[in-house]
Amino acid sequence: MKYDFDEVIDRHNTFSMKWDCREIHVILGITPRFDEDTIPIHTADMDFRCCEPIQRALRAVTDHNIYGYTGVFPGGYGQTYYDAVIGWFKRRHDWDIKAEEIVYANGTMEAIRSCIEAFTEPGDGIMITRPVYTPFTGTILKTRREVVNSPLVDREGNGFYEVDYEDFEAKAALPSTKMFLLCSPQNPTGRIFTDEELLKMAEICRRHDVLIVADEIHGDLIRRGNVFHPIAKVAGPEGIITCTALNKTFNIAGLQATNIVIQDPALLDTYRKNANFVLPNPFTAAATVAAYNEGEEWLEQLIDYLDDNIDFVIDFFREHMPKVKIRRPEGTYILWMDFRDYGLTGDEIRERIYEKANVMLESGPQFDPERGEGFERMCVPTRRSLLKEALERIAAQFPEG
Repeated sequence: MKYDFDEVIDRHNTFSMKWDCREIHVILGITPRFDEDTIPIHTADMDFRCCEPIQRALRAVTDHNIYGYTGVFPGGYGQTYYDAVIGWFKRRHDWDIKAEEIVYANGTMEAIRSCIEAFTEPGDGIMITRPVYTPFTGTILKTRREVVNSPLVDREGNGFYEVDYEDFEAKAALPSTKMFLLCSPQNPTGRIFTDEELLKMAEICRRHDVLIVADEIHGDLIRRGNVFHPIAKVAGPEGIITCTALNKTFNIAGLQATNIVIQDPALLDTYRKNANFVLPNPFTAAATVAAYNEGEEWLEQLIDYLDDNIDFVIDFFREHMPKVKIRRPEGTYILWMDFRDYGLTGDEIRERIYEKANVMLESGPQFDPERGEGFERMCVPTRRSLLKEALERIAAQFPEG
């Protein structure tokens, strides 16, 4: 069937974190203005209806009208859950996974937190590569571990970020460094690391006995012409834990549909012994099976629409605000935008965009406190008419072009 991603959908008054939760945005100091006229294009949350198979599956759950404890275990009826996950990664990524290697988790950051707590101790160093997804830092600190940052480098100044392997190895070699949180595809830069890059990171981490926990939840949202490979497939499973999810792919973040894949038997045994055992709710289980078994038609149409949205935004800035530097991302639906050529402070940039234009983005220092000033992150999975309005509002506040 043909899906309409241009449909106007009012998400106000639906308990939406993106559209309704004024208090959290204002109290946390993200923006001083958030009202009914705000256009939020800051968070990785799509304004599109889910695919019809998910809707049918969730209706079947409500029609049954019993919401008891829900288990997904290999064998019996629970095998349908694992078969759906296994089939998806085999078809989409040629990655072979076994049912016993899959562990359900209540959301990706909860999965990462459980890995940190299962494999490290308070005071241990957890390595990240900034700019990187903000909750990585928060979760490390909340678990009383130490942030070890090996910054990505943009050598040519054109938005193409790479690992600084000399620094990466130096940080991995620190006696306190026990884990590396890999974000792949990378958020917010949109990089898809090549097989060679993934292998080099894995080799360094193995050389220094650093466990890799890979957040690959954007792995299905890839630009046409690009290819994403899971690190465990490229480098082998030794010392690697992979967090996968339907949350971004199928816009069901509220259902917390995350699966951890651990193909290293020793790691799997340690994880099961140390991590809390959690169960999905009946909606999550049903949505996972439906999405992975029947959702590809919707996803293919979505990818085309996202590609066009990304090109629309880049073309708009090129024509109306050429001082903004944007590199077309290889994956994700995120744009990492460099406003520094305006010669404005970060606060001045945010005042123009967040307050005067009343468009909500995410500021660069959230992703990189040391080097992020002057950058903004935009997420484009919304109808194009709303994107156009947001961009026109922003451009009106930058008459310098």
